[in-house]
Amino acid sequence: MLTGISRFALAVVIGALIVLAATGNLVSFSPFAIAAQLLAFGLAVWARRSFPAGAFRVSVGPGANSVIRQGPYRLIRHPMYAGALLFIWAAVLSHLSLWTVVVAVVVTTIVAIRIDIEERVLRERYIDYDTYAQTTKAILPYLL
Repeated sequence: MLTGISRFALAVVIGALIVLAATGNLVSFSPFAIAAQLLAFGLAVWARRSFPAGAFRVSVGPGANSVIRQGPYRLIRHPMYAGALLFIWAAVLSHLSLWTVVVAVVVTTIVAIRIDIEERVLRERYIDYDTYAQTTKAILPYLL
């Protein structure tokens, strides 16, 4: 069941990006939106590259032998989700409409549910995850 939820959440994020792109609401000429989306993309790539070889999983199940604490994981527990949310919200805020806000709220809700599930799995898998969670924020360094 967790794998199904995990895949559904990924499909929602990818679907939202496709819908925003298809409706002309993904890319903006605003320098702030461009900067935010470049930062978001860079954060996601940096996070992915921080995984040990063979440890990256798209599903909820962890693949590493220990909690990853390098790269952006030193500051936030879920930098790939943070990158995806920043990318989508930058697009939405630069193309503000009821439709785009609904898309972003749905994506944010699904990502929050996936984070909650993933946190439970990680706490079960890694004894030191609670300590790690107490010293790092989930999405936004020093805030959230």
